[in-house]
Amino acid sequence: MESRERTLASARTIVVKVGSAVLTTKQGLHLSVLYNLVEQLARLAAAGHRVCLVSSGAVAAGRTAIAGRGCTVEGVSGKQALAAIGQGRLMREYEHAFAAQGMVCAQVLLTRDDLRSRTRFLNARNTFMNLLDWGVVPIVNENDTVAVQELKFGDNDQLASLLLNLIEADLYINLTSADGVLAANPESVAPGEKIPFLDTIEDIEHLDIDALCGAKTSVGTGGMQSKLMAARRAAQLGVPTLILPGRRPDILDRAFAGESVGTWVCPCEHTVSRRKYWMAYQSDPQGVILVDEGAARALEEKGSSLLPGGILAVEGAFEPGAMVRVTCGGRQIGVGLSNYSSDELNRIKGLKRAEVAEALGDAHYPEVIHRDNLLLHAAV
Repeated sequence: MESRERTLASARTIVVKVGSAVLTTKQGLHLSVLYNLVEQLARLAAAGHRVCLVSSGAVAAGRTAIAGRGCTVEGVSGKQALAAIGQGRLMREYEHAFAAQGMVCAQVLLTRDDLRSRTRFLNARNTFMNLLDWGVVPIVNENDTVAVQELKFGDNDQLASLLLNLIEADLYINLTSADGVLAANPESVAPGEKIPFLDTIEDIEHLDIDALCGAKTSVGTGGMQSKLMAARRAAQLGVPTLILPGRRPDILDRAFAGESVGTWVCPCEHTVSRRKYWMAYQSDPQGVILVDEGAARALEEKGSSLLPGGILAVEGAFEPGAMVRVTCGGRQIGVGLSNYSSDELNRIKGLKRAEVAEALGDAHYPEVIHRDNLLLHAAV
């Protein structure tokens, strides 16, 4: 497609994510894949592209390093210990590989809290911009060693989708163990039936990702579902995604040369603001607000704010300012910041403005969620 070729050629800043299933084997890091990837990234840099690499592999590398030592790995702390062992090994190989290309790389370890705080978000942005301006390749990973569960991204696909906003990237490339996105769930077809790969996904916003995707890979935490959710987020920001088979030699070179490889995910026609994108994805929803059909139509068709009168029920316990889901009849409408706590909402659901003031003693806000703090069709 002409638009695909044009976008690849003109992309100034690119986020490339590579997963554990690409970078590792049962014996450890797949060094030939890693070194070939770095050679390709060096060629992209020489062509004028700025590259940020999100790399998995630390936990898998750590697990291999202690193999045969009789160590028992259990729970979150065990995984964090593996990351501590493996991260240095991973970076050492990247440093050698980039040095061979006459380039410098930098390690950046993040937790969700680093992007949740607006001040720290801006500080991180300034650091990344300096690195990219200097021609240095940031190598980003989740800071598994110290992150608590509430501050984890979940997987590097989601981390990469947030970096798109942080560094204002033009293109997202996700290197995976598959040749692309299968046109059907392998579990839904007859054994042995050949399933074609999708060349292009034009409307990911309305794609049934849950029905399309199969199981997760054995060494990673994502799977194709996670990759498509990240691509859906990117599309909302106006950034296209290219999902490529990362173990194929020179796959990036082939894609940028115009070869139709992998799956191209088109950006949405109507994009969201960077502020609303940051707001919606900086933390996981803490509860659910169920609304009636009238409220759902007002939100989706008129761009209205959510008012107390349209609320049928509230699930979960949360404080004012929490991120919550808004649903109607089992369908997710979006996510947004609630002006009221769950206890307050249970007291005012279904009420009119005057009744809200009477129930609470003071109606602080006319809206439960202001439209400026609501992202419709969020990929969560």
